[in-house]
Amino acid sequence: MAKIEYPLKQILEVKRKRVEDQEKVVQEKRNALEKEQETLKKKEEERDKMITHHDDKLEQLRDALDHSMTSPKIQQMKAYLKVVKEKVKVEEKKVADQKKEVEKAEANLKEALALLQIRRIEVDKILTHREDWMKMMRKEQEVVEGREQDELGSIIFATKHTKTKR
Repeated sequence: MAKIEYPLKQILEVKRKRVEDQEKVVQEKRNALEKEQETLKKKEEERDKMITHHDDKLEQLRDALDHSMTSPKIQQMKAYLKVVKEKVKVEEKKVADQKKEVEKAEANLKEALALLQIRRIEVDKILTHREDWMKMMRKEQEVVEGREQDELGSIIFATKHTKTKR
C-alpha cells in the first residue's frame, strides 16, 4: 500500500502557524489588558487618597469655623481646600482616561480573540477536508488494489488453466 500524501499539507501548516501566532497575540493583548487594569487600580487608589485628604481638610475647616479661629487662618484653609479640590479633579481625569485605556485594551483583546476563532475555524475546515480526502483516496486505492488482485487472479487462473490443457 503506497503512502498517501495530502496535497494541501503546506497550507495546513501555514494555517496552524497563523493560529499559533494569533494565540501569542491574544496572550500579549491579555497581558496589556491586565497591565492597564493594574494601572487603573493604582490611579483609583491615588484618587481615593486625594478625596480622603480633601474630606479631612474640609472637616478641619468646619472644626476651625466652629471654634472661631482667626480669619487669615480660615482663608488659608479655604485656599488650600481649593487646591486639594483641583488635585481631586486632576486625579478624576486620570482615572477617566485610564478607564478609556482599559476599554481600548478590552476591545483589542476581543478583536484578537475573534481573529483567533476565525483562524481556528480555518484549520478545522482544512482538517475536515483532509479526513474526507484521505477516506476518498483510501477507497480509490482499495478499488485499484481490488482490480490488481482480480488481474492477478485472472492471470494465475489462466496460467493454471493453460498448464492443465497441455
